[in-house]
Amino acid sequence: MSFPKDFVWGAATASYQVEGALNEGGRGLSIWDDFCNTPGKIFSNQNAEEACDHFHKYNEDVKLMKDLELQAYRFSIAWPRILPNGFGEINEEGLDFYDKLINELLEKGITPYITLFHWDLPFELHKLGGWMNPESPKWFANYAKIVAQRFGDRVKNFITFNEPQCFIGLGYVTGEHAPGICMSRKCTLQMAHNVMLAHGLAVQAIRSVVKDAKIGYAPTGGGTYPLSNSTEDIEAAREAYFQLMPNPKNYLWTVPWWSDPVMLGHYPEEGVKLYEKDMPKIGQDDMKIISQPLDYYGQNIYNGIGISAGKDGFEWEIRKEGYTKTACNWPVTPQCIYWSIKFLYERYKKPIIITENGMSAHDCISIDGKVHDPNRIDYMYRYIAAMKKAVEDGVDIKAYFAWSLMDNFEWSNGYNERFGLTYVDYETQQRIIKDSGYWFKDVIKSNGENIK
Repeated sequence: MSFPKDFVWGAATASYQVEGALNEGGRGLSIWDDFCNTPGKIFSNQNAEEACDHFHKYNEDVKLMKDLELQAYRFSIAWPRILPNGFGEINEEGLDFYDKLINELLEKGITPYITLFHWDLPFELHKLGGWMNPESPKWFANYAKIVAQRFGDRVKNFITFNEPQCFIGLGYVTGEHAPGICMSRKCTLQMAHNVMLAHGLAVQAIRSVVKDAKIGYAPTGGGTYPLSNSTEDIEAAREAYFQLMPNPKNYLWTVPWWSDPVMLGHYPEEGVKLYEKDMPKIGQDDMKIISQPLDYYGQNIYNGIGISAGKDGFEWEIRKEGYTKTACNWPVTPQCIYWSIKFLYERYKKPIIITENGMSAHDCISIDGKVHDPNRIDYMYRYIAAMKKAVEDGVDIKAYFAWSLMDNFEWSNGYNERFGLTYVDYETQQRIIKDSGYWFKDVIKSNGENIK
């Protein structure tokens, strides 16, 4: 048994990480522009003013995708490029850019997957309170409708939010990401509720315009896997995956708080009790709006941790000294992708899309002018093999998107991390397909048959 014939292989990017042209084409400011201009927030005080210059080089980049034989490209729309103030006047130049990108993709036979929000909140909305503002769900729904109206004749696949755990948790709980404000739990739980309301209203807005739309949601969260195949360890790993506070530094770095309301229509009962004093006021129709039916559930998966049964339900694995890790020190744990998507599929009963998976490596141009990245090939092989086993065991997985199409601006890490299948020389903007890119091309051509 292998991947289904209609399985989709693609790669992903995000607008702020690749587009550049921050002051061109009528684009408004985002919270990340302001954050990058704050000394000490970004590695070596770098910024995304040029990034990969995708705004000007989209033709070359789509040709690159064609060379890699990608079947789909997941990219995000920059909200401030469409609506410089977050609402109100529409910027036609911004819409024109995405029109050209979408048309180029379709001409090359590559299916576009639009992500509406990958963290670049318009700065003008931040000044109005951002996700704390009770109007924020309506702002987002209005933006979603504009995008659907313009592109829905050609684009059928939409993803509302990418990793709310990050843009709320890292943006407002730990302050590591834009806007870099540490706020109370009461405030951040209200933000989380508004984000999920925004998701639901956006789903309604898209469906009102694009009748044949396929809509999903792309959260994240640390994976878990049992340390043995015993029933006890498997149940312990499942319990750990859906617990509420796996990260003591960031209580919002969790799967069920963000996914149960969207997929099941209610907050986790344990959390409602735990956060009782800080819970937002929930309107009569809120949960119905939040849990609009979706076509698939997206998940960004990079790593996880082993779990075994213990006296209190489960025990966390103690990693061995010298454990395998990526260039950014994330552990390499391919078994987590098998168990995470298995647990998600059992709980939410929706087709799964791996919306991001990949690794940062110490890539460089070798003396032969090529970029050899055997570690990334090994990583992707192991993770895709684990995903393939999940398919063989009955999990309905529709697509896999590698992170990322190209090296890019990795948020607070600047250009210090390289996740791409394509190497980017940021001084010359030259692109070089890495060995992993050619390897992934073979995976696509064989529909994963070369993964044993």
